[in-house]
Amino acid sequence: MAIDSADLQAAGLPTTASEALLRSDALAPLQDLEIVDESVDGDVTRLTVSFTAGGYAGTTTLSVQRDGWAGLLPRWRFARSPLAVMDLSVRGSMRFSVNGFEVDKRQVSVDRADADPSAALPLLVFSPGMYSVAVNTAISATPGVAVLADAPLAGVPVNVQAEPTEDFISVVQQRVNDFLSACAEQKVLQPTGCPFGFTVRNRIDGEPDWSIVEQPVVTVVPDGTGWRIPSAKAVAHIRVDIRSIFDGSVRTVDEDVAFRVDGEITVQPDGTASILVGGETD
Repeated sequence: MAIDSADLQAAGLPTTASEALLRSDALAPLQDLEIVDESVDGDVTRLTVSFTAGGYAGTTTLSVQRDGWAGLLPRWRFARSPLAVMDLSVRGSMRFSVNGFEVDKRQVSVDRADADPSAALPLLVFSPGMYSVAVNTAISATPGVAVLADAPLAGVPVNVQAEPTEDFISVVQQRVNDFLSACAEQKVLQPTGCPFGFTVRNRIDGEPDWSIVEQPVVTVVPDGTGWRIPSAKAVAHIRVDIRSIFDGSVRTVDEDVAFRVDGEITVQPDGTASILVGGETD
C-alpha cells in the first residue's frame, strides 16, 4: 500500500501527508464486503468491491497485480495505492480524535511544535474507509463529523468546528465576574483597565464607592483559532459625594452605570486559556 511523494504530486495531493492514521487503532470496520466485478488489463486486475461503512453502502475499484509466488500460491500487490488524503481542518482545538484514536496537531504537522492552529492537516487514509473526526476536551467539543474515503489517490476535505463546553463557559463567566468585582474595588471615578467609569464636572468629596449590581451573562463563540466573548450588558453602581466648585455645596450621586463587556480568549500551547476582557460604558 506504500505511496511515494511523486504519486501524491501527480495526483495533485500534498506530498507532506502524515501516516499517523495508517494504523489499526484509527480504522473503522467495513461490513458486507463483496467483489462485484473483475476486469483484466494486461498484468493489472481491477476489482470493484461493494461494502457497507457506518450504515452507508458504497463501492470502490482497486487495482492489483501479481507479485511473485508464496510457495504454490500467487502473491499480489496493489498496482495503484488505495490510499487517499484527508485534508482536515479542526478549529477550536489542537487535539482531536479520528475513530477514537487521539491526535495532536503538533504530532502530525510538518511544523511540529510550531504548527499553525488554523492550517489544514493532510493525513493519509485507507480507501475505502469511514473516518469520524471529533473533539472532546475540557474547553471544546463536537459530536463529530463522519466522512467516507472511497476513491484512491483522492482528496477528502473535512472541516470541523468545535464548540465551547459548558464547563469552559462557566469558567469564563467566573473569570469575568472576578475581573469586574476587582474593578469595583478601585476607589476612583475611572477604574484602571475597566469597562466602566463615571465623569463629573465638579470635585468629589471623598472616595467613590463602586459595586456590580448586574453581572453580564457571558457566552463564548469561535473566533478563528481562538474564542471571543460577544458584547454583553452589565450594570455597575456608584455612590460618591460631589462638591460644587461654585458654592461649595455637596450632593450625593447614587446611581447605576450601564456598560458592556466583551473579550478575547487565546488558548495557549499548554492548553490553558488567556482571557482579555474589554468593553465600554453605554
